[in-house]
Amino acid sequence: MTDLRAKPFYLADTDIQWVEETLAGMTAEEKVGQLFCLTAYDNDRDLLTQYATKYKPGGLMCRPMPAASNVDTVTVLQKQSGIPMLIAANLERGGVGVAEEGTCIGSQLQVAATDDDEVAYKLGLVCGREGAAVGVNWAFSPIIDIDYNFRNPITNSRTFGSDPDRVRRMGVEYVKGVQSCGVAASIKHFPGDGMDERDQHLVTSINHLSCEEWDATYGAAYRAAIDAGAMTVMVGHIMQPAYSRKLNPDIADKDILPATLSHELVTGLLKEQLGFNGLVVTDASTMAGMMIPMSREKAVPQTIAAGCDMFLFTRNIDEDYEYMRKGIEEGIITEERLNEALTKILALKAALKLHEKQKDGTIIPHLSNALQVLSIEEHNAWARECADKSITLVKEEPNVLPITPDKYKKVLFYDIQSEEGFAYTVRAGVGDIFQKMLEGEGFTVDRFMPQKGTEGLLAPYRDISDTYDLIIYLINLKTKSNQTIVRIEWAQPMGANVPVYMTSVPTICISVENPYHLLDIPRVQTYVNTYYSNDEALEALLEKLMGRSEFKGINPVDPFCKMWDTRL
Repeated sequence: MTDLRAKPFYLADTDIQWVEETLAGMTAEEKVGQLFCLTAYDNDRDLLTQYATKYKPGGLMCRPMPAASNVDTVTVLQKQSGIPMLIAANLERGGVGVAEEGTCIGSQLQVAATDDDEVAYKLGLVCGREGAAVGVNWAFSPIIDIDYNFRNPITNSRTFGSDPDRVRRMGVEYVKGVQSCGVAASIKHFPGDGMDERDQHLVTSINHLSCEEWDATYGAAYRAAIDAGAMTVMVGHIMQPAYSRKLNPDIADKDILPATLSHELVTGLLKEQLGFNGLVVTDASTMAGMMIPMSREKAVPQTIAAGCDMFLFTRNIDEDYEYMRKGIEEGIITEERLNEALTKILALKAALKLHEKQKDGTIIPHLSNALQVLSIEEHNAWARECADKSITLVKEEPNVLPITPDKYKKVLFYDIQSEEGFAYTVRAGVGDIFQKMLEGEGFTVDRFMPQKGTEGLLAPYRDISDTYDLIIYLINLKTKSNQTIVRIEWAQPMGANVPVYMTSVPTICISVENPYHLLDIPRVQTYVNTYYSNDEALEALLEKLMGRSEFKGINPVDPFCKMWDTRL
């Protein structure tokens, strides 16, 4: 049973009384609604009013939008909700995760490359301060996955890297920072992504470590964050066969389920073995990784029956509500399990003092106050600090750096950028920005354009080798949902922009997102990872290339991708 006086809730008697009285006063429809956390992409007042008054969800996640829209969204929801709502956001990089005007400290991998735990604390602090300013009280972060597999399409720059100890330390610091602002952390994605090379959006993925290996790595990170007081855990659509078999020796392979549906992993491993007493939320229920193992009608209530306390998003809101209601009616979700889940939801709200804030009116954010917190100079200074400490010189050809207009009069610039996508997309126009920065320093820069020669193939080699003093590649490709591979796709004809002039013209390759591009350009002699493409990173990058600042970053992952030729 949930101990409301213990970690992470620490409720007083008056708080417990509110939880118990609220639960006792709920209708059957309200109980179903409280199990759901919906999502909003804008401040559509009619839709938000319908959410609050008809569906009565326990929470809602805000996607990034202007601060005014954030404030409007939260105001509509909290004013019309009888029970105060949890308002969540993906606060992984800073306040920009919810408010477009927020600070972007940088990706978690960029923070990891500083090798400075204090920067991780500052990331959590900025996320908490700026999130709270627009009404957010729940951060779907930090990610404490471990980026063991460089082919993983999701983890990558969203993690604190591949060193379990650094992931553990920085995860704890983020939790401390964000929760000091009255915003609950959600450590994710239990039992841990980064082993597989598949995408939970498309298929159920696997953490294939033995129980002993898991305990020493992912388990250690979860234990540490739980000990630090993390209030919630987000469970992924990830199987952990070793623990499923250990906790249920009779289980058949076909019955091993992703954690979101697995009693062994959520109740047995997370709650009983790790002793987690807080709230458990599923990852997005629209992902195929949850839907493939069983029908949606069964899967929706099975998440709660397995031990999850909240259900994230819906595929079809009316259908999913009916599936949940039917699961309660038919006993898939027992009355005891239902009440336990609802108690956890209400306890989190009480621990965040949402019931008191609702009563005194402080639960409603004010735009003028928010704008005094978003992107303040202290936060921007921390972003500059993160950029300065993180940019990593992975490989260096002697005598190429630093670059100056006197040394390299004419530069050929290759801009390789992916198209914008639905989520976790790249920043558009980074190549244009950086080219202008180079030109502002006095470099003459030509943008590479594939050209055909007289034979219908490529222009003469000497057109490049005899014309340019330096070649710079800026690669802006990022892992994103529903894309299972992030590799460089070269231009036609016949890979026209492949770096084939390296032996004749000094060449620098810069990746501003994915740290693993040496797989496709192994013989490049000078290679830099920035891990993110915000203004602070681009400015620090230029300072370091020109020798006005030293490279300070450490490799938080293996950028050589376990290949011998990438080190040449």
